[in-house]
Amino acid sequence: MNTAKASAGPHDLQLGFIGLGRMGLNMVQRLVDAGISCVVYDTHAEVRQEAAKYAALAAASLSDLTAKLPAPRAVWLMIPTAAVDAVLKELVPHLSPGDVVIDGGNSHYHADLRRAAELGKRGVQYLDVGVSGGVWGRERGYCQMIGGPQAAYRRLEPVFAALAPGHAAAQRTPGKSGDPTPAEQGYLYCGANGAGHFVKMVHNGIEYGVMEAYAEGFNVLQHADVGSREQQRTDAETTPLEHPERYQYTFALADIAEVWRRGSVIGSWLLDLTAAEFARDARLDAFEGRVSDSGEGRWTALAAIEEGVPVPVLSTALYARFDSRGHGLFADKLLSAMRNAFGGHDEIKPDSAKD
Repeated sequence: MNTAKASAGPHDLQLGFIGLGRMGLNMVQRLVDAGISCVVYDTHAEVRQEAAKYAALAAASLSDLTAKLPAPRAVWLMIPTAAVDAVLKELVPHLSPGDVVIDGGNSHYHADLRRAAELGKRGVQYLDVGVSGGVWGRERGYCQMIGGPQAAYRRLEPVFAALAPGHAAAQRTPGKSGDPTPAEQGYLYCGANGAGHFVKMVHNGIEYGVMEAYAEGFNVLQHADVGSREQQRTDAETTPLEHPERYQYTFALADIAEVWRRGSVIGSWLLDLTAAEFARDARLDAFEGRVSDSGEGRWTALAAIEEGVPVPVLSTALYARFDSRGHGLFADKLLSAMRNAFGGHDEIKPDSAKD
């Protein structure tokens, strides 16, 4: 086995990186471009080979990865939260006191508290880093929210700075002066263990709400022609459209997305991406509308309940995702059954209803 050590870059930092998926490989490329040496591992040999094309040193296993890193080591995990504990179980026996483990996925901050305590017994420090930037981060950079021991954060700050978008990514806030702060660069030390993923958790809860607002608004625009359709249902079970003349509009949603991107108070990167999707597929026929949730929206809602803080928009957005996957169908059936039972109301079948 080749156990050659990684050579130091200009920052004199060598970083182990586990997980070369949708974000991980792009992050490694950005780090290497910034002069930070990376030793990488992924269960898929082809992506390890792809990373090697970008001057990263590929490892054949987790033990090989740690052997290739000089002490004290720093190892970044960019893997699904469900896999973190299993990977740590295999990785930790190869670590030594003074090493640092970074979890850059979307773990629950409760798990961070447990992992930090367990690793601390072995003298290994743990940083939880919420990362936002998606598949575009290679070019745009990654916003990072960091929790854990401040000494470990300081040691690895060049890594966070290399991944961050930099202060030029946004206009400077009026009143700010002097050298840009880390927050203005796109990374922030948020506090003790769990703080980074707590902030990222709420970030993603907000993301759910903003996405839902766009989706609902465009849906209203999509149905603004309901009054011009050739046939309207006229039966005892369907409320008639009282003023069809008020709903005679056929909107070009792609153009609306474009105009809102320019000077509108609701402009955002999410709207930019919406416009791009409409440009590719105006009817969105490539999608079925089943929207997954990876946990952060649920955890945000649970934290709000325990804090006694109202989050009606974030909660509704989360429930809308559940409904999109058909999880409300049984409740809908029961509503229909009760309506039929108390009033004899017939259920309107989908093939007989108008869109």
